[in-house]
Amino acid sequence: MEAPLLLVDGHNLLWRAAFGFPAPIYSRDKSRELTGVFGFFALLRVAIREEIPHPPEVIVVFDGEYGSAARKQADAAYKANRPTDEAVLKPIRALPDVKRGLDAYGIAWMEVEDAEADDVIATLVRHSPGRHRLIMSGDRDFYQLLTDDVHVLNTAMHPGKRHIGPAQVIERYQVMPAQWPCFRALCGDPSDNIPGVSGIGPATAARLLADGLTLEDLPASGRLTGAKGQKILQAFDQVLAWRQLIRTRTDVAVPYLPTGQVSPVLPRPAEIVEKLGLW
Repeated sequence: MEAPLLLVDGHNLLWRAAFGFPAPIYSRDKSRELTGVFGFFALLRVAIREEIPHPPEVIVVFDGEYGSAARKQADAAYKANRPTDEAVLKPIRALPDVKRGLDAYGIAWMEVEDAEADDVIATLVRHSPGRHRLIMSGDRDFYQLLTDDVHVLNTAMHPGKRHIGPAQVIERYQVMPAQWPCFRALCGDPSDNIPGVSGIGPATAARLLADGLTLEDLPASGRLTGAKGQKILQAFDQVLAWRQLIRTRTDVAVPYLPTGQVSPVLPRPAEIVEKLGLW
C-alpha cells in the first residue's frame, strides 16, 4: 500500500506559524525572530504525528512569485484586499530558512514560479489517483477537490473536526464539493476579494444550486425570481468570471510527481532551528 500523501499549503501554514503563536520566539541573543520557522515545523510535526495514522509522503507547496499574476490580470481586484504593510513580510522573511530546514531533513517541497499553491496542489492530487490524499490548509477553496480519497486537514479547527471530506461540506454548506466554485461565485469569498452578488448569502446560494445545479443551469431553472434573481441575471457574466478565479487548475507543469515513498520523520523544531544555526 502506498503511503498517504500529505500536500501542505506552505504559505498558509507559514502565515499561521508567524502570527498564530501566543508569544514570539527569538534567538538566544534576541537578534532574530524565529517564530515563523519554529512554528512552521512545530505545526507540521504535530499534524503528522497526531492527525495521520500512517506515515505519509509529504510535499510542501509554496506560491510562486508570480503565481497570482494571471488571475490578477483577469480581475485586478483579485486579492487586492490583502495587507501590504511591514508586518506581512514576517512570514516571507522566514521562507528561506523554512526551505533550508525542509531540505536538511529530506522533506520535499516545490514552488512553480507562475502558479499559486492551490493549482499546484490540485495538479498533484490529479496525478495521484487511488491514494489517500490530505491537503493541509485553512483555505476552503480546496473543498472543490474533495472526494472519498481526498480530504482537507485544517489543524486550526477543534479536534474531531479537522478532517474535512465531502460529507462535512455537504452538511455545513448544503452543496457538493464540485459545486464549490459556483457557490462561492454567487455568495462571495472575502479572503480573495471576490464580493459575490449583492444580497446573495450562503443559504440563498446553496438553495439556488440544490440538486446539483451549476451556474449554467440557473437561467432556465425557474429559480432566479424576484429581486435577487434579477441581480444574478444582471451580473451573470461577472459571476462566471468569479467562478473562473475560484476554480483550481490541474494542468500545472510541476517539476516532479509524488513517489509513493514515506518521507523522513521530522525532529523537534528546536533541533531543526539548531541545525540551521539560527539559535
